[in-house]
Amino acid sequence: MTRYAIIDFETNGLMPDSGGRAIEVAAVLVQDNRIVDSWQSLMNPDVRVPPFITALTGITPMMVRTSPPPEKVMAEIAAFVGDATMVAHNASFDRKFWQYELGRIGVPCAHEFLCTVLLARRLYPWSTNHKLATLVDLHNIKVDGRHHRALADASMTAHLFLQMQKDLAALYADEHAESGFLARYQKTAKALVKGAPAPARLW
Repeated sequence: MTRYAIIDFETNGLMPDSGGRAIEVAAVLVQDNRIVDSWQSLMNPDVRVPPFITALTGITPMMVRTSPPPEKVMAEIAAFVGDATMVAHNASFDRKFWQYELGRIGVPCAHEFLCTVLLARRLYPWSTNHKLATLVDLHNIKVDGRHHRALADASMTAHLFLQMQKDLAALYADEHAESGFLARYQKTAKALVKGAPAPARLW
């Protein structure tokens, strides 16, 4: 059975290439269709935390200054994740920081990534948008913590991912269990894949 690591970064900027660094990271492990473990830490990359980031996340400069260095945090989360398939909401963002922060300490980071945004666009094409908050509300997923904190967002994404697995299993039966199915599904044109029916309350 495939093991998945649902991750989320909070950062002080949008791109590592333009000076953005991770200031918090979390991972939630999913196996056998259930959440089995989680891990979270703030980190101190010795960068400025802009006021708008504090307003968005609640993470203050003092919280970052008193946190462990990225070298320690990233080594620990890499060991926690192991060889799991990675999952993130808007994975292109989290993948860049995952590769950048692990690359800085020389840890291999060639993990496969699944994106719950890409999956949702195909599975729930009738949704008003595919933001995490919208999809969480759509599926009545409990919000434990505040949005834009790494563990809360990773946990919500993990519950969303489990719902997606359930919906895809209903649509594709045995095909869903095949290795690589999700990677193919998220890249296939929306017109060529099956989507879940819209809930009655949307009509």
